[in-house]
This record gives sequence, structure tokens and C-alpha cells, in this order.
Amino acid sequence: MQTGNDYPVYGGNKYGNRYSPLKQITAANVKNLEVAWMYDAATTRKGAIQCQPIVVNGVLYATTPDGKVFALDGATGKELWKFTPTAPGTNQNRGVMYWENGSDKRIIYTMGPNIYAVNAQTGQGVQTFGTAGRVDLHEGLQTNLDYDVTKYGITATSPGVIYKNILIIGSSLPETGDAIPGHIRAFDVVTGKLLWVFHTIPQPGEFGYDTWPKDAYKNIGATNSWSGMVLDEKRGAVYFGTGSPASDFYGGAREGANLFATCIMSLNATTGKMNWYYQTIHHDMWDRDHPCPPNLTTIMHNGKKVDVVVQATKDGLVYILDRDKGTSLFPVVERPVPTNGLPGEHPYATQKYPTLPAPFVRQMYTEKDISDLTPETYAYVKERYDKIHSDNKFTPPSTTGTLLFGYSGGAEWGGNAIDPSGILYQTGNEDPWELIMAPGGGGNRPQAPVTPGNALYLANCASCHGTDRRGSGPEQPSLVNIGIKYKVDEIKTIVASGRARMPAFAAIIPEADRDKIISFLTGTENTTERVTAPVVASTTPVNPRAFPYQPAYASSSWRRFTDQNGYPGIKPPWGTFSAINLNTGKYLWKIPLGEFPELTKKGVPITGTVIYGGPVVTGSGLIFIGGTKDERFRAIDKKTGKIVWEYQLPAGGLATPVTYMVNGKQYVVIAAGGGRGPKAGNYIAFALKQP
Repeated sequence: MQTGNDYPVYGGNKYGNRYSPLKQITAANVKNLEVAWMYDAATTRKGAIQCQPIVVNGVLYATTPDGKVFALDGATGKELWKFTPTAPGTNQNRGVMYWENGSDKRIIYTMGPNIYAVNAQTGQGVQTFGTAGRVDLHEGLQTNLDYDVTKYGITATSPGVIYKNILIIGSSLPETGDAIPGHIRAFDVVTGKLLWVFHTIPQPGEFGYDTWPKDAYKNIGATNSWSGMVLDEKRGAVYFGTGSPASDFYGGAREGANLFATCIMSLNATTGKMNWYYQTIHHDMWDRDHPCPPNLTTIMHNGKKVDVVVQATKDGLVYILDRDKGTSLFPVVERPVPTNGLPGEHPYATQKYPTLPAPFVRQMYTEKDISDLTPETYAYVKERYDKIHSDNKFTPPSTTGTLLFGYSGGAEWGGNAIDPSGILYQTGNEDPWELIMAPGGGGNRPQAPVTPGNALYLANCASCHGTDRRGSGPEQPSLVNIGIKYKVDEIKTIVASGRARMPAFAAIIPEADRDKIISFLTGTENTTERVTAPVVASTTPVNPRAFPYQPAYASSSWRRFTDQNGYPGIKPPWGTFSAINLNTGKYLWKIPLGEFPELTKKGVPITGTVIYGGPVVTGSGLIFIGGTKDERFRAIDKKTGKIVWEYQLPAGGLATPVTYMVNGKQYVVIAAGGGRGPKAGNYIAFALKQP
């Protein structure tokens, strides 16, 4: 199933290239693009849409902000059907899967803790799949564990891949001590039956078990593949990247390299047996998950054609690996790094440094990078920089603080694109974050005295939203005055069921405790009751084999490092778009992408912005991309990097566009749901004006 008139797979084809051979829209006529149709997908609520649609036989399939899946006529945008999940739970959904065998045509997608099978022609649930049309994503995770995995949250933001009748999928998990294992699973796409499990945290007797402490798999979770997968059908191999273990920033209970965390991997799609692994970060303490699916292509290297896997990383690197061996085509140097970690921590002594391609974002924040938009900006940022800066990208997290790149990029979940000549088109975010650690996992933060609701908040919520409840941007929103923004019942629903990156807490926190947290947040708590949290926590978990795992240290501040006006506290560019020749490892061009109009009016050169959606490249030499903070949709000449067309969307297009052809007309579609500004819920299709 390859991209042609249709766009049948997440990423365009099973290689994940986000390439379409269509040529009707060109650099010469792109100025004539207009809105062909608009579909309002906001059923029960407006909100960000991260979904990259698929198109099969002229029918477009995608999801709504509240978790429904629908089918549209690709030429008109007319709704053909809409399916509502049969179980509670919502999360961001980035795409769906299509499978057919004769007259049996199915859409497979995930919402909440379930995989659903839907008849692609009627929109009815396929009742013979799993139990009443759905499979629980907890399936296959219970083996050899002493706790009940079904009581803890799991979703899947990105779709899996389908090889023959085998559905292979990863998962999205919390990044705290209550994360269950992130094992890779395969299910029968017809029946929903579990076929195989690959343990990303090895169990006794399995390769990699000795890279963890004994029985670490019993209480440490995550190490999941949340960003998506690609498939080589000829080899019968699936490729993906994994994330860091829980908890993100302290690994005192997981001494060792921690395979298969933060790895690029290949598995046999039929059996789940590992073909190879390539670990990019040893003993990850920086949340440097692989944020987007890898990309499969063929390049010329040393005069020979080589099939490769290409993986872009959160810290702005590109790994180019032999698809059969998992070895790097360009030299990678292993260098000593700082090992002065927190008490009880076990930093790894060396880390990898690829030599080619060069990083597509800065690797370290130095004094020369301090923002100087105005003298006042420089003074404000410099004062904070002097207190928290670090001198190595692998400086271990500390209680005094570190400046890191990673959470918002380099690469992001929107992915990249590769054309047939081996040119990679890659977005890059240069968005520094400050990380400050504090003693105490669970409720043991140095905060006393506090109310019961405050103590529960510190234990369960502060690692994301901060001890001061200020959060950091849309990914970790401020909870200050949350009672004004939402009604109490609405907050209860969000806390219980989850939303966006936030997991569902219904099975994790008892209802009575959830109510205490909400009372604290809304200012309705009885403040006469007090509890005292220990000022100093143990440097090791109370019980290293207990679950949920309670790290001795947790983040007390994990937020963007900005200037006094909220702009990134670093000299521009803040977001870039690059063309990299994978055959040579050299850059062809690099541009800032996105702007702040108010700065442009003041004469500030284009700064670029954080970019979330990815690109799609076409046979005519155009690249279409949204995802920028300025909420514009652009077409770029792939040879020069010149922007040749742009359109102001009604809300942010924080998704990756697709292109396809119906009845001789080429369409380009992007989801514009907002999320970092005005919220909507639209899918917008563009086509050339009729002559």
C-alpha cells in the first residue's frame, strides 16, 4: 500500500517518508490554492487536533478532538459516517490504520485504553474484534508482575503498523513512578488476539536483563514506543524508537545502561524477536525519548546503495543506520560525560556524539546564547542564566538546576519527510527548559506544613504543573485559577479520564483523594487540617521493589526558560527547517520557520517559532507544513527553502498535512484545531482554483 493518488498510511507509506509523487500543485501555480472544503470535527468540544489523516480510495479517515473517528468524501468533505468509542477515556490521537481483506475493510485506531476496529464502509464497530469491538491496551503487560496493571493508565497517541494480519503497536504512558511497562505488542487484526510481546524492560533470561538491577522490571515502567513505527514488508521487519524509563529525571533504582530505553530498534514483525538495537542515550536521565517515527529510505554511501533507518532525536541529532545491521553509516564517537549526579544516582560514564550530519539545533546553552532582544531582556535572562546554567548537555539533573534542550524538540512528534533522492526535511526547535530537582518522590517534597489537598497535589501533580501550579505552556498548563476556567465537574472528568498528555487518574488516585486535590486547586479546601511532609527524603526509594516506584528525587520545576515577556530566553532562531542530504550528511539549506508578527513589526528578523506538525513533500518539489505558533500553513520550494505560499489558518495547525488526488484534482489537508491559541476543530482542504 504505497502513496499515489491516496495517502493510505500514517506517514504516507509504510516507510514513513511523508512523500507523495503528486505534481499537480507546483511552485508556479501554488499561489492559486484556495480552500476547497472545511469540516468541523468539534463535536462535543473544540480543541487541538494532532491527527494526520489517511486517504483510501478517495475517502479520508481521521479523528475528532473528543476521540471519535470519521470518514469523509475526500473531494467534498461530506461526512460519510462517524464512530463513537464505546468505553470512556480520551487522549490526543495522531492517526489511524486501514486494513482490508476482500470485502472486510477496517479502520483500526486507539482511544483511551483501548484499540477499536471499525467497519471502514459503515462506521459500525466490528464486534468480533476483541471483546465487543475493542482490545484493552493493558493486554500482555501483566506477565511476572506483582501488581494489577489494569489499575494504571495507558493510551496510544500514535498508530501502530499492520503487517499482513498482524497489528503491532506501542503505547503512551505516564513518566512518573506509576508508569507500567511499555512493552511492544502484536495482535491479530481480525480477532484481536494477542500474538506476541517484546519486553522493552527485559525479564530474567532475556538479553539486556543485566543492564538493570535485579528484578527492576517489577517496579520500573515506561521505556515505551509512543511516537509511532514504520514497516519494511520485504524484510518483515518493524522499526521504532523507544523512550526513557520512569521516572524521567532520576534513576537511582535503575543502575546500568537500561536497555531497551532510548533505543532505535528492529523486530521481526511475525515473531517479535529482536533483529537489533541501537541505544542513543545510556541510562537516560533527561527525558530524551525518540519523539517521532523513524524513516526508511535508500541512499548512496561510499558508492553503494544502502537501505537505511533514519531517526531524528529530541536533542537535535540524526542517526543513519544500516537497516539490516543497526550500525551507523557515519562515525559516532563515544565520549566521557559528567557523572556528578544526585545522591543515589548512577550516571553513565560515556554517551554518543554522531559526527554527521551535524546537529540541527544547538547542543548547549552558553553565555553567548543569552537573548538580547532588548537590554532589559539580556539583563533579565542573564541573571537567571548565572544561577542555573550547565556546561555539558549531559550534566545530570540537580537541585541547583540545569538548562536543557529536549522537551519541545529538536525533533517533535510531527516527524520529517524524505524524498526519493535521499534529502531529509527536518524541523528543529531551539527551546530551552529549566529543570530543578527536589528531594522526595511521592508526597515527600520539602513543603511543610501543608493541607491534605496540597500534599496530594505535590505527590501527584507537581512534577508536571510545578509546586507553584504555574505549569509551563500548553503541554503542562497552569492550574492557577483553574476553578474560574472550568466547573468542578469538568475538572473531575479531566482528572479521572485524562486529556492530551495528562494520564487518566481514576484508577491511580482514589476518588476521595482526587476530590481533595480539586478542592485545593479551586480554593474550597478546609485549610484548618494540616499535614507535615518530611523536609529531607531518603536518597533511595522506601522499598526499591514496590510499585508505584517512588524516586528519591523528583522535578520541582520543569518549565520553559523564557524572557520576561514569555519569548524563549535564547537568541533566535527559535524554530528552524532544514534540508539535509543523507547521502553526504551535509546541509543544503536551513531557514527559520514561523514568526512573531509583533516582533517583525519592530524590525526583528524572522525568529522562527516552536514547530509541532511535520512536513509532507511532493513530486513537484513542494513541501507543505503547518505547526508553527503563528498559525500559518506554508508551501516551501524544496530546492531553495524559499517560502512560496502561505495561508493564515483560523486556528493553529498543530498536525502534519497530507495530500491526495480525487477525480483528477490534488488536495492538501491539514487539521487546524488550535491548542496554543484560539481553539477550533477543523480539517481544511486546499486545491487549485478552477480556471
